[in-house]
Amino acid sequence: MGIRTGVVGAGLAVIALFSGGCGDDAPTIDTQEGPTSDPSDGNEVPTLPPPGSSEDGGTPPPEEDGGTTPDDGGSPDAGPTPDPGEPQDAGPWPGDAVLDYSRSFGVGTPRSVGLDEGLNLWLLDGRRIGVLRPGDKEPTWTSDVGQARQPFGVDSLATDSTVICGGEAGRAYVGYSADEMKRMEGVEQRTYIPNPGDAYYTPERYAEYQKGDLDAVRVQPDGTVVLEEHLWRTTGASNAGRQIGIHNTNDFHYEEDRTVLNCARVTRGRDRGDLYITTNHGVTRIQGLTYNSHRHPGWYLYENGSEWGSLQCPYMHGLGIAPNGNVLVANEQMLGVLVPSAKLEEWDRELTWDGPTPWIFKSFNDALNGQASDDYWRAFEQTPSGRYYLGSAEFGVWAMTPKSRSTGNWSKVAGLPTNRILSLKATDDGALYIGTNGAGLWRLEPDGTTLAKVPQVSGQRVLQLVYEPTVKPSMVLVLTDQGLTVLRGP
Repeated sequence: MGIRTGVVGAGLAVIALFSGGCGDDAPTIDTQEGPTSDPSDGNEVPTLPPPGSSEDGGTPPPEEDGGTTPDDGGSPDAGPTPDPGEPQDAGPWPGDAVLDYSRSFGVGTPRSVGLDEGLNLWLLDGRRIGVLRPGDKEPTWTSDVGQARQPFGVDSLATDSTVICGGEAGRAYVGYSADEMKRMEGVEQRTYIPNPGDAYYTPERYAEYQKGDLDAVRVQPDGTVVLEEHLWRTTGASNAGRQIGIHNTNDFHYEEDRTVLNCARVTRGRDRGDLYITTNHGVTRIQGLTYNSHRHPGWYLYENGSEWGSLQCPYMHGLGIAPNGNVLVANEQMLGVLVPSAKLEEWDRELTWDGPTPWIFKSFNDALNGQASDDYWRAFEQTPSGRYYLGSAEFGVWAMTPKSRSTGNWSKVAGLPTNRILSLKATDDGALYIGTNGAGLWRLEPDGTTLAKVPQVSGQRVLQLVYEPTVKPSMVLVLTDQGLTVLRGP
């Protein structure tokens, strides 16, 4: 049994007994002991020597940096190439440059919105799911579907609903939250849940497998919504046939992805239609009803000169899809850029800079905080210029261009009236939309310096930004505390 250290806030250490898995009872950190992990096990970073050694995987020689450069946004073979063609038409929705959908279509003030491939508009409001189909005058709402069929609570199937994302035409994915797993009496593994027939098995403990995670739902001809499936199918052999939600693909016993924090559908390129979700532990890739979980830009914390390090993997809110299809993720402390292969089963094969799904950048903002301090990243985007932008819930918007695969040039975006950022979205015209917590929506022009508020959007808290580039003019869905506004033409 090892000692795990979770870092909360600005370096506050919390000590807990630990063995196996990367779970934690704390609400902001989630760790796994590192040196005993097998790099081939699929989910965890390979064993690394303590920081400061000559083999710590830091900045490589210039000829081997393997990372992006400021002017190209990615290495030549860094990922899929976007569709070269222009969008076909304006799509089924009004072409007004600015339109308040809460007033025009009565969508209210949902907590999350999404578009599917058929351009159905999906709405999430607590235990209700709404669908506004092209031609509808108002959404049709359905309650008590899937994980929301029971009232939310710690003893229920979920503590709350979190996000909704569209999938193929007529399908959406709904994310939920659940409390962290508690340690079993007499069992060292904190996230381990025994299978029927195993030692320590109880029906109550096994029922924990059902909590949180992700539902796939379908819209019916009358506009109502039904559960298609609570996602459980995965590429891992150990999970085969077990209809028990999303768990570690390499070993279903480890229940580490219980709360879905963000989601993004790939809208173009080779992987169009794929879905990514970020959770309390990492980022999971989904194709249809099959998932592969998970990846995270973790790092090892070594204490008191110990050769035993604990893998730090805090909650992951930041999620973006780069123009070339790379996957951008940011947890509370670190960020990374992943190059997805064409094969879903290769998503969790962690070999850091190598392998079928390598990191081409993995680091932290050393201009802001130390690695053990939370930066509270909430959004991660890349503009067509190649520049990366990250938004923090406490420290504003930061621009970053990589110097190597593990170091970057950082600069804070000046001119915003608040440092509290909830959402970002890059658009094809080179701009960056910035959703603040308290100061409304702002737009940063392609020059990277011209900044202005978007006054036509009501609401001070911008909860979510969704970009749909497959129609012309393109659509930016802006969800605020006052409702949903759609911008056309960015």
